[in-house]
Amino acid sequence: MLHTQALFPAFASSLFRLLTWTFLRIIPSRYLVYGILVSFPSWLFASWITPLPVKQTESVDEKPSAADSQRKPYIESDDSVLNFILSLPTSSKRVRWATTVFNWLLLAAVAELIITPFVDPASNVVFTHIGAVTPDTVKITARIPPTYISDHVHIVWREYTGATDKELAWKHGPELTAKENNDWVDVATLKGLWPNTYYEYSLAAANGSLLSYPEKPIKFHTFPDPRLPGNKFSFMVSSCSTPNFPYLPFHGRRIKGYDYMSAALFPDTLDTEVDHNETEQASTKRTSNIPEFLLFLGDFIYADVPFWTGPTTEDYRRLYRRNYQSESFRKIYERLPIYHAYDDHEFVNDFSGDSDDLKAPFMNASSAFKTYNADNNYDSVHDGHYYYDFRYGDSAFFVMDTRRYRTSSTEDMSSRVLLGDAQLAAFNNWLSRVNETAVFKFVVSSVPFTTLWSANAPVDAWAGFPTERQSILEALHSVPNVVILTGDRHEFAAIEYNHETLNTVTEFSTSPLSMFDVPLVRTLTMQGKEMVKKVKMVLNATEDGPDYIAVEEKIPAERVLKYVPLGNHKWSTIEVDTKDSQNPTLKLKLTVNGRNAYTYSMTGKPVKLSSSTALGVFVSAGIKDVFDKIGIHPSKWF
Repeated sequence: MLHTQALFPAFASSLFRLLTWTFLRIIPSRYLVYGILVSFPSWLFASWITPLPVKQTESVDEKPSAADSQRKPYIESDDSVLNFILSLPTSSKRVRWATTVFNWLLLAAVAELIITPFVDPASNVVFTHIGAVTPDTVKITARIPPTYISDHVHIVWREYTGATDKELAWKHGPELTAKENNDWVDVATLKGLWPNTYYEYSLAAANGSLLSYPEKPIKFHTFPDPRLPGNKFSFMVSSCSTPNFPYLPFHGRRIKGYDYMSAALFPDTLDTEVDHNETEQASTKRTSNIPEFLLFLGDFIYADVPFWTGPTTEDYRRLYRRNYQSESFRKIYERLPIYHAYDDHEFVNDFSGDSDDLKAPFMNASSAFKTYNADNNYDSVHDGHYYYDFRYGDSAFFVMDTRRYRTSSTEDMSSRVLLGDAQLAAFNNWLSRVNETAVFKFVVSSVPFTTLWSANAPVDAWAGFPTERQSILEALHSVPNVVILTGDRHEFAAIEYNHETLNTVTEFSTSPLSMFDVPLVRTLTMQGKEMVKKVKMVLNATEDGPDYIAVEEKIPAERVLKYVPLGNHKWSTIEVDTKDSQNPTLKLKLTVNGRNAYTYSMTGKPVKLSSSTALGVFVSAGIKDVFDKIGIHPSKWF
């Protein structure tokens, strides 16, 4: 056997292993699958036709001729480990078997990652969680398939006391009507609650007995009245997750980003498979400052990675059920409200709706999103739409729909729109309302607002809609304390937008929660070309004492404050403190793979808010009980 003959199976096997490792651990691209499907049979065929190598001999009797030197035989290495790693031809049956078994196991792992989304129906998953929270209401979502219980189910609830010897009696809540046409999912609303109060709920059968699930009552906290100034709270933001990536064998239902998150927030649910040496937040005591909610900015499912799982509503529902059956995710959604936006992978890669609901696969894909995520969100100002706004105290949020109305054509970039007329009008109306009624304003978009990302971002992100983006940016500059929250890019970036005379706007883009990162390619430019003049006051020492002088400088209109490209598991925790009305603050903490990776602080401008008429803040717990007994509820009078 010649050297060239020996190297071909080694090359095919090594290529197969490299492609497989990249697919399972780096990026689950369908193009890698195509390469795997070529390299694996190539290795099998080459191994079959290649003869066994000549064993190494100690002496050579004859000097090889010049022709033989050009065609010298392949001599087997004595290093069995090297032969196995490089898949070199060997006369050792043990090494050959080890190589064959290892390659077949790699192929099986690829098959598992590809096939599981198709064959794991999760049809019997049972779950419940908190949805949209206001000062006096809360949405509760539950999936109750008939395989679990066929009886009527209703919600029972009570104020949470924190002590078993002081537990209050359960109150009868609304009934959950789980029907097959909505995949056994229903949403009910509890009303008449008190602001800034802790409650708990469970599920009960028609006879009043508690169901076996949930095992423990689920707790929730109503938001403070928005008319009361001064709040301190935190929330989290991330996007992009899929089960079992990076891949591990027999972990098809695990979403590791949520394991890291639960270890950080709720150490009593520590996962033994999370490396807690890397999880700095994990401790023996529960964190005192649990975030109020998680904003998930799209790509909750990957309907087209590595291959499209199908066009029907059931094809999409299956992927949502698969996520909700994950014990990793359950540890979060049973203890923390989650508010959703969709992005392209809830449909298909780079989806543009063109304001045409009949454009496939919008109807079926959005139906599944509505059942599992959107009905749980706050109601849109326009019925049947997926953009919405809400408040936590004196902080306001607007969550955009960046897929349904966007223009797909790229022939005239200046005429492309992303929000559509109705959503843009709703956004501008929201911005005018919160300008002087909220301290911090959060604009939430599934795709980045910055123009500094490359790859497909100049078409798919806000950079591909320059006219609409510029008009929105000008409006944002006129409002104090605006923060843009985005995802999608599988990287983290903090971006600053400067203006000569108006307010600075800051963007935080965070992703992925559990998906591939970008280990080798850097796609973010550090600053834009446009410059603006800013005047800053500089301390100057003079003979008469210190004095401030105005100094003019040129700075980029758009620049990167921080760029963190690496990490498969990222989320940002944002803490807002408006208790000091003259110095409201915002702090961001980025967590990557369980470790604190970056912190950022900003002091906002003071905003003079209208005086409060929220009398409920002065009502004691005892008076609340009296009002409850005689049927007076907060939603009716404050």
